[in-house]
Amino acid sequence: MAKGKNKIVRDGLNSSVTHLLHRALQLALDYHADAAGQASLTQRQFTVLSAAGAADGLTQNDLVRATGIDRSTLADLVARLLAKGLLQRERSATDARANTVRLSDAGREALGAGAGAAGAADERLLALLSPKKRESFLKTLSALASTADVSAAGVIGKKASPPKADKAAAKKKKKTKRTKEAKAAKPPKAPKPDVDTAA
Repeated sequence: MAKGKNKIVRDGLNSSVTHLLHRALQLALDYHADAAGQASLTQRQFTVLSAAGAADGLTQNDLVRATGIDRSTLADLVARLLAKGLLQRERSATDARANTVRLSDAGREALGAGAGAAGAADERLLALLSPKKRESFLKTLSALASTADVSAAGVIGKKASPPKADKAAAKKKKKTKRTKEAKAAKPPKAPKPDVDTAA
């Protein structure tokens, strides 16, 4: 194959990382919907049930952190899943102001049934990439998701260490500040004495 034949043209929306990620997400959601069929769980419903199934007694804040779904959308999803009988709500044992959710028996069944659709959608997406590129694709997605988790934890109020790139930038900024402070603290140089050359 000739070199540069598969070169990607980066102009307009094709140069926007956020747009490309959004399009990739749309494709993933379409693949999930195709695999799940009309009556099954949506990808987001499956995600919420998976998070609730991983640990009983999660609060809404816990679910927001676990899924990355914004608070208002998540509240709507939880309400729908409660109405369908897939989740059960209880008062938190540790915080009287909070409610927790857990899977109902029907929710556990739905989660098991939905796992096939989620797996099929993942396989279909990965099949678009060569086997060599799949591992680096998954690593890149994991790194982006980890950064999103750190950012979300900061927004919600959890203390989290910044990603390596942010740490490096902070270190460089601190070093630059120290250098400027050191230069400012140095005494000014004494003026050179005038030398009378006309003797």
